[in-house]
Amino acid sequence: MEIHGFNKTTLLDYPEHVAATVFTGGCNFRCPFCHNASLVLQPEECPVIPEEEVLGHLRKRRGILEGVCITGGEPTLQKDLKEFVCKVKDMGFLVKLDTNGYRPKVLRQLLSEGLLDYVAMDVKAALPNYTKVTGCPQLDLSRIEESIAILKNSRISYEFRTTVVKGLHTVEEFEEIGRMLKGCRAYYLQVYRDNENVISRSYAAYPAQIMRDIKEMARKYIDKVELRGVE
Repeated sequence: MEIHGFNKTTLLDYPEHVAATVFTGGCNFRCPFCHNASLVLQPEECPVIPEEEVLGHLRKRRGILEGVCITGGEPTLQKDLKEFVCKVKDMGFLVKLDTNGYRPKVLRQLLSEGLLDYVAMDVKAALPNYTKVTGCPQLDLSRIEESIAILKNSRISYEFRTTVVKGLHTVEEFEEIGRMLKGCRAYYLQVYRDNENVISRSYAAYPAQIMRDIKEMARKYIDKVELRGVE
């Protein structure tokens, strides 16, 4: 698998587990607020970490690490994602996948074969706002709906999450997102953080009180709604 980044230990990327994080390159979206601009726009210019180097480290860390988070970019674009996950699972690790949900067939296959233990799907916006927020004028939004349904009907742990960006999202659209995700296990609202690695530095975060208002709006439809990054 094409690996462009490797965080050997993290307490943040896999809830309640000590994990390592693998970063893949390339993405089918162009979200202007994305924090991994180089992985999305110029993956071919990013250093490649040999897969065996990553697997070798994981072998040495068995008994210390509990899981591996595969993120990106968009990991489901990797042709040999399944093969890599199988190798990780064979070592006894839990596997968490971060995805934008645009390739539901890949998600369904991995779940049907019992290869995933946790999935975090980014719900970019309410469906009418998806093309603006993803920077992609042509999208098959039924794919997003399909991935949401797959996860809601799955037996594994999962979460939906949205990075809330002033200038891209309206407060009112979170009512629609709440209805779309109604009954899901967990929904996280993440505060946007501007830095030098984002694709476009034209946006800002909503104030903490607005984030709390959005949370309460979503809680009308979802029991577990949490804020990330609100002090």
